[in-house]
Amino acid sequence: MKFINSESILETINMIKVQHLDIRTVTLALSLRDCCDSDVKAAGKKIYDKILKYASRLVDCANEIEEAYSIPIINKRIAVTPISLVGESCDRYDYVYLAKILDKAAEAVGVNFIGGYGALVEKGCTKGDTALIESIPEALSQTKYICSSVNLASSKAGINMDAVYKMGQIVKKTAELTADADGIGAAKLVCFCNAPGDNPFMAGAFHGIGEPECALNVGISGPGVVSAAIESLPSGASFDDLANKIKQTAYKITTTGELIGREMAEKLDIPFGVIDLSLAPTPAEGDSVAGIFQAMGLEHTGAHGTTAALAMLNDAVKKGGIMASSHVGGLSGAFIPVSEDAGMIEAVSKGYLSFDKLEAMTSVCSVGLDMIAIPGDTPVDTISGIIADEMAIGMINKKTTAVRVIPVPGKKVGDRAVYGGLLGEAPVMNVNHLSSAGFIRRGGRIPAPVHSLNN
Repeated sequence: MKFINSESILETINMIKVQHLDIRTVTLALSLRDCCDSDVKAAGKKIYDKILKYASRLVDCANEIEEAYSIPIINKRIAVTPISLVGESCDRYDYVYLAKILDKAAEAVGVNFIGGYGALVEKGCTKGDTALIESIPEALSQTKYICSSVNLASSKAGINMDAVYKMGQIVKKTAELTADADGIGAAKLVCFCNAPGDNPFMAGAFHGIGEPECALNVGISGPGVVSAAIESLPSGASFDDLANKIKQTAYKITTTGELIGREMAEKLDIPFGVIDLSLAPTPAEGDSVAGIFQAMGLEHTGAHGTTAALAMLNDAVKKGGIMASSHVGGLSGAFIPVSEDAGMIEAVSKGYLSFDKLEAMTSVCSVGLDMIAIPGDTPVDTISGIIADEMAIGMINKKTTAVRVIPVPGKKVGDRAVYGGLLGEAPVMNVNHLSSAGFIRRGGRIPAPVHSLNN
């Protein structure tokens, strides 16, 4: 008879109870391509009925799995086909109506968020894309559960600068329409380069056009577990030892997530999609990516060496994850959102971490400039410039990058924007005051880099 290792049991319990290991999200990814209709009301009914058909058991099933394994499942979410594609078939564009239908369906099945209210416009916009983008501020201000994303660039197509400029306007207007909640609408809106179609994390989750009819994608998180693992090493351990420890820890976390994901997919009778191993922090003490950097030996996030530490962390996490599963996908790596990470908030508040340093870190992290509050009077051209810089980093490096900045209405540098829950709170950061207008308003596309010609 093979006995279960009591040390392994205690280690897992400690990961969950003390080090904040959790399943950050189970996300039902669902194609709505068969919901197209010339009548927007008919399309809305098809969308609502299909979401209820596939997702009605999602929350209950997640709760059952959570109870059976005693592993917290924090969020239950849905990601759908980019709605610009679905609504484009209608005789009249009423994307806000479709947003309200999605919101109603999300509420009916009890999920936290529904993603996919977006468009893919890296090489240009169709009429439907343009109509959807124009509708984003109104849609996000009139709904509770909707998350929106727009892919503006790719390593193959270059950067759609017309769309970049437009999204600067949209971000600003979305924040203004939700001014009573510190511009929270912009916290549910993300601009992407190289957006993956199987990402389970919000606000960027959508169901890519090459994906199956439906799938269950799982996002796990464990920055506290990684911090504890690093702290267990002898003082002065080498970078080789450090990398191996992170890989071993990522392997364990990924194995746990895949077990939960596959069992839940079987219960729902749908295919298992991918496991997204992302070190997504929370405002809770001890659940911080910034804390990992300190465990590595930096005095605080923002010190010289922070970008190198993040690069090593991201690489080790990916290597450990892909050894544990053949279906690692999504973003998989380390997130550096300011408002959602207690250590990052502290670093910004104390002046250790500037906007420019954050931008440098995005060249090696999983996503990009994430959940960053900026002054409400920041010009549209500056917001568009921020987006353009981040799109360029993703395009050149052939990686996913994103921008989720919040120009908080009525607030200035040093003030705080408070969102609560996993969204946390963010100190308003300073941005460069030099004008970007002459550059941003040129129009057209920034061509793809030479390495895009790799066929």
